[in-house]
Order: sequence, then C-alpha cells, then structure tokens
Amino acid sequence: MAETGASPRPPAPPARSPLARAEHFVWLTARVLEQRLFAYHFLDGDADPVETALDAYRGADGGYGHGLEPDLRGPLSQPLHTGHALRVLDAIERCGGQRVERVCRYLTSVTTPDGALPAILPGQQAYPTAPFLPVPADPPSELLATGPVVGLLHRNEVWHAWLFRATDFCWQAVESLEQSHPYEIQAAVAFLDSAPDRPRAEAVADRLGRLVRDQRLAALDPDHLDAHPVPPGYAPGEHHFPYDYARTPDSLARAWFTDDEMSRSLDHLLTEQEDDGGWPIRRRRWAPSTALEARPMVTIAALRTLHAYGRPLN
Repeated sequence: MAETGASPRPPAPPARSPLARAEHFVWLTARVLEQRLFAYHFLDGDADPVETALDAYRGADGGYGHGLEPDLRGPLSQPLHTGHALRVLDAIERCGGQRVERVCRYLTSVTTPDGALPAILPGQQAYPTAPFLPVPADPPSELLATGPVVGLLHRNEVWHAWLFRATDFCWQAVESLEQSHPYEIQAAVAFLDSAPDRPRAEAVADRLGRLVRDQRLAALDPDHLDAHPVPPGYAPGEHHFPYDYARTPDSLARAWFTDDEMSRSLDHLLTEQEDDGGWPIRRRRWAPSTALEARPMVTIAALRTLHAYGRPLN
C-alpha cells in the first residue's frame, strides 16, 4: 500500500529536440568552421567568425585546401575544396567582392582546355586521399566540380571572364547526360537552379527528372530500401533520396517528386538522426578522422533541409 502523503512523482523532462541534440553533437565533435556555421544558421551567430574560420583553409593561390573537404587531405588547393568554400560563402551571404575575385583567378589557373574544372589535380597524389576519389595524371573536365561552382557564381551575380566558357561547358554537359549517377545529377541541379537562361534550365531539368526516375537514382520508398539498387561503385546502403536532389522547395528538382514522395523522404531524414545527435554519412568510411569531420557537415545540411521544408526542429 502506498504511503499516505507521499510526494507525487515529478513530471518527466521533455524530450530533447532534434536541434538541441544536434547542437550538443556539433559542440562535441565539429571543427571550428562547422561550429561557427551552426551558430550562424541556428543561434543567430554572425557571419564574420565563419569567414575567419574559412580563411584558415585558403592558400596563397586563392584556392582552398588543408582538408576542407575531409576526403582530400594535405595543404594543396583543389577545385573540390574551393567549391566547398564557395558554398560556405554563399550560405553566409558573402559570395562576392575581392574574396571571390581571388577564387576566380584560382579557377582560371586550373581550368582545363575546354574551360571547365577538373575534380582533383595531380599533386594530390602526394597526400592521403579517399580510395574512391581517383587522382588521374591528366585530369578531365568534370561536371561534378564545375556545375556547383558555376551555379553559385551565377546565383550571387558574380561576373568574371572565367564564367563564360565554364557556363558553356555546363550546358553541354547537362544537356548530353544519359547514363548518370546521383552525385553527377546533384551537380547538374546545382547548375540548373541558378543558370541565367531559366526556360532552358527548366526544360533540361524536366528531362533529368525523367532520367532519375527511369534509372532509379532516387530511393522513393525509404521503408523498402532493399528494393532500390545502389549505383555501381557506391558504398552499400549509399542511397539517395528526393531531398538529396531538391534541398529546398524552390529547386527545379522538387518537381521530380510527388508531395507524398518528398514527405516520406523528409520523414526518413528526420529519423536518421542518431543517438549522439548527429546524422550519419552514407559514403564509404576510410579513416576515422575523416568520418568524424564529415558528420557535422552532414548534420548541418540535414537541419537546413528540414528547416527549408518547414519541419519543426525545436
């Protein structure tokens, strides 16, 4: 029999929100750059500390290196690092002025004969690199590297001589895509979402959407992932979902998916938050430090996508 007059049990504390759990994870594991980015996006932080943290990765040649993209180690500036830096500057609305003029000079210095960017320059052979990122002796032009950079520069109304031929390359590349893979499609979307010729971009995006569905490059039913093939060369379980292509509702890729397909993919994204508060990386893990550095980046991207679609985080 219960003791008379015993104090009632205190109410259970409220469950911690996805944002609070992610914040704990970021402070626990992230590099300074991602800590500053998280504060900018979700804690009313200022842009200046983000830019200061990013400067630590900038080389004397105007490009970026020093492991900014965790799968490429070493000090050398690389196009993939530099594209990442532009995404950071775009996120804090600082993608312009002298800082981007320096970037464009670097891009000009590493451009291939057809006016585009390689993904990785041969000097990377001297430094640790993810085994799934080949370092060719004669690197080809890559939509993977060029599309996102050209798209970001157009998005921010940057005008530089480098853009003319690079834009032509992107149009030719996206209009000729036939057999593709998720990361290449994402690069195409990054270009098309900001390409200046909107009717042309919409027409190409419509064709790519049919290609994505025909080639089953998006996992449309997160509850039955075994039914969705993983592209050759990708890690087991490295699926891509509608939100990977349409990171915001105003992306051209949003029209590729029904409301139900998008909603289910966002539900799945929310449930992927792990016990430590961070989101997992789906690509191959090849070194402990690179996985640790990449997860805060993936976590911030997941939070931004959920926020863009109006999903509650608090």
